[in-house]
This record gives sequence, structure tokens and C-alpha cells, in this order.
Amino acid sequence: MSKRSFRTALIIVGATLATIILVSAILINRALAYADDTHDGDGREVEIEIKTGMSFPEIASMLSDKNLIEKPTWFRLYAMWNGDTTKVKTGKYLLKDNLTPKQVLAVLVAGVKEVTVKVTLPEGKHMLEYFELLEQAKVAKAKDLEAIARDKDVLGKYAIQGDSLDGYLFPDTYQFRVPTAPAVVIERLVNRHREVWSSIVNKNPKDTAKLKEKLGWSDRDILTMASIVEKEAVDPKERPRIAQVFINRLTFASFKPKRLETDPTIRYGCLVPQAKSPPCLAWIEMCTKIGKQAGCERLRRAQLDDKDNAYNTYQHEGLPPGPISNPGRASMAATISPDGSDYLFFVATSKSSRTHAFAKSIDEHKRNVAKYVNSGDE
Repeated sequence: MSKRSFRTALIIVGATLATIILVSAILINRALAYADDTHDGDGREVEIEIKTGMSFPEIASMLSDKNLIEKPTWFRLYAMWNGDTTKVKTGKYLLKDNLTPKQVLAVLVAGVKEVTVKVTLPEGKHMLEYFELLEQAKVAKAKDLEAIARDKDVLGKYAIQGDSLDGYLFPDTYQFRVPTAPAVVIERLVNRHREVWSSIVNKNPKDTAKLKEKLGWSDRDILTMASIVEKEAVDPKERPRIAQVFINRLTFASFKPKRLETDPTIRYGCLVPQAKSPPCLAWIEMCTKIGKQAGCERLRRAQLDDKDNAYNTYQHEGLPPGPISNPGRASMAATISPDGSDYLFFVATSKSSRTHAFAKSIDEHKRNVAKYVNSGDE
């Protein structure tokens, strides 16, 4: 190559490089200036989600589609200049539509602030009540939690025989992220139940074996009885005695028919199972009209006589099909280790009382009813 040709080639290369540098400088300056451009908007919040695996061009394109930025290419150049294209954090964001590109990127790099909430799930509530509390706390949607709790595959995963996870959702105070995936919420509640159940059984192996042998019960049967004890016992000291009353009704030869005859089982059968009898539907309608609290306090004859309600322990002998609430540690322990008394009946000593009067015979029970109920004692 001649010297002239070499000089010409060098000039061309130099000019090309200079042009590239000049264009790059213009682009960078334009991108930096664009970062402060005001974006037209009225301050409306727009929800976006940055998912794992999204590339920055995909993110910029999504922001443009949501009308949060106008020039995705300039936005990418600005982020590249700052070295932020790999620093954007996953999560759901609420971004106002009048932010500058610089402000949008700053939010995405800072990430979503993790919000947690404490939720107390009281003893003795059924699963729909728990799911309502969790939705109120914005942890997860009640309908999503219910769908998982009734899912046959989920029940199979936890080896639960029944139509739902009710009884296996341990009452406790939990701390959850807002929001939390419904499946994660359910798993925590079930695992906590398993943990507590195992600790109780391990501490009382003889009582557990004795109860299973005497009644032919499974773990689920014991849990079902514990759920009834949880609903009936107001004073914690009475749990072992109330558990014994119900066990006596099932085991004493003199007590026939062997019906538990407890109102909470009927209420559960009307409110929670998906298939509901006509008397249950009528009762629910009444509850709705009068008001849930007032209308659902007292069962009517139609509900007491309802044989189509599988949970009606006034009409069906033995245990109901499954737990009617989610019992706590004390009720499970009381059911496994009842007090050994020979009572068969109990009645509240007043409408506002936490205690009950217990009786060994029907005549004694009738006298207690006359004394504490029919007398009008409040």
C-alpha cells in the first residue's frame, strides 16, 4: 500500500471514529437530558410487575406500553450510562404516570419496600373466617385461599381425608409479607398444626393410644372432637371435662342413642360445606336479613331436625364428618387427656357465663336447665 493510500485510509478511519464518538456523545447527552424530561400525566398510579428473568429492554418496553415513559430507547441508554440495567429489582410497583424517567428508574433500582403484617387467627374459628381475616390484612384473597383449602390435590399432598383443610390450620399469630402467595400461607398454617400436633402426641403417647383403642379413632377423629371442645369450652379449665362428656356419650352403654347433640356442629354444616341443605339455606337467608350476629345466634327447629345436614349431631350418631373449627393446643391436649369424670350433660350457668353446670343423669340435667335457663337467669 502506498503512503498516500495509507494516509487516506487513516483519515477515513479517524473520521469514522470521530463521527461515532460525536454521535455517541450526542446520544448520551440526549439520554441524560431525557432523564429529566417531564412526563405528561395526572398523577394516576399504574401497577406494573417486574418478573424474574425480564431483560431491561423488556422492562423499558413494558414501561412504554403502560405510558409511564415515552422513549424506551433513550430510557435504556440512560440506564446503561448509569450502570443500572442489571440493578432493577423484581416485584410489583405502583408508579405515578407523571414521574420523570430518572425517577422511574430510581424506584425500580431501589426496589419494592417489603411490607409485613401480623395476623392473629383465633382458636375455634373455621377456615372461611380465617381467610376473611387474611384478606382484610391484605395477605391473600379469601377466594384463592379457599380454593386451595378445598383442592383435592392439596388434600392428597397433606394426606388429609376430607373435603377441606379445616381443622388443620393452626390458630396462632403469624407475620406475613403483603402480599403472600396463597399456597405459601396455607402451607405455613398446616405445617404449624403438624408441629403442635406432633408435640402433643409425643408428650402423651399412652393417652393417645388409649383413646384410639377405646374408640377406634384415627388422628382425624381426635382432631374432630378437639374442634368441638374448642367451640363448647369457654372457660379453659373446663376443656378436659367437656371432652370427657362427649367421649362418655359415645362410650357409656347407658347413653343411647349416641348423639353428641351440640349446636356448633349444625352451624358449621350450614355455613362451610359447599353443598347445603334447604333448612341451612333458609337459616343463612334469615341470618342475612336480620344481621349475621343476631340472626345466627339461635338455631330453629328446622335446623335441629335437618337430617340432610351431615354435621347435625342431633340427628346423626357419633362424630361429624370432620373438624368444625381449628382447635388450639389446649383443646387438642384436653381431648387426648380428658379428666376421667362420668358426666354426660352440661349447660351454661347463664347467657354471659364462662362456666357450665355438669350432670350425670338426665334428671339432674333437667334440674340444671330449669335453674339456669328456664328461670330466665341472665
